[in-house]
Amino acid sequence: MGWLGAQGFVPEMRLVALLLVAATAACATPLAPPVTATLPLQTPQAMVAAIRAAAGYSGEELAVQPLREPMVEDLREQAQRLEQEHRYPEAVAALEQALKLVPDDPALLQERAEAALLVGDSAGAARISHQAWQLGSKVGPLCRRQWETLRQLRLASGDGPGTVSAQAQRDACTVAGPARY
Repeated sequence: MGWLGAQGFVPEMRLVALLLVAATAACATPLAPPVTATLPLQTPQAMVAAIRAAAGYSGEELAVQPLREPMVEDLREQAQRLEQEHRYPEAVAALEQALKLVPDDPALLQERAEAALLVGDSAGAARISHQAWQLGSKVGPLCRRQWETLRQLRLASGDGPGTVSAQAQRDACTVAGPARY
């Protein structure tokens, strides 16, 4: 028999062969991350960017656009400039001033919810976004922003089922527009 064992391999060689097979199998099967793994916390700016990206209007769907009052539009633009300058509390103040003029404007309320996120007011962001959704059309880009706000907040708080539910609600906001002839 010499250096080969009864089965054709020295016992140590059999062990090496088994380890190689196990290592190869491990490489071929990707490991799923554990369910309890936590995601890194996103910055408020990243959350707002995800919210705005969720709007994703394609032009093919139903979207309701309200008429804007010029003074309110000026305040909205001012808030946008202040946000770009990272002057978030001042952006909030400009949006609050606009809301005094049109308190039930769903788009303006959603902008205010996003500004609340930027100043670290998660509870206010959730409350205002939900209020915007209640007053809004329940479809289209604005609806997706409202539900993405809630999804981002639930994701940040580790609420897995709430995150999934908000995502389903967000996805339900996409409704095809009427057929045009």
